[in-house]
Amino acid sequence: MSKKKAFALRINEDMLKAIEKWAADEFRSTNGQLEWMLNKCLKEAKRASKNNNTQK
Repeated sequence: MSKKKAFALRINEDMLKAIEKWAADEFRSTNGQLEWMLNKCLKEAKRASKNNNTQK
């Protein structure tokens, strides 16, 4: 399993609310939803690393 690194993220309040709702609908934490979204985008752009761990 890869190491995780914490970092601060500044995000528009309305965008955060939408992500929180989406996360709740998918039974994920907000952090888990953001990771899922980023992994999905990286895969679609063919920029995901070979050992990238994904959720759900």
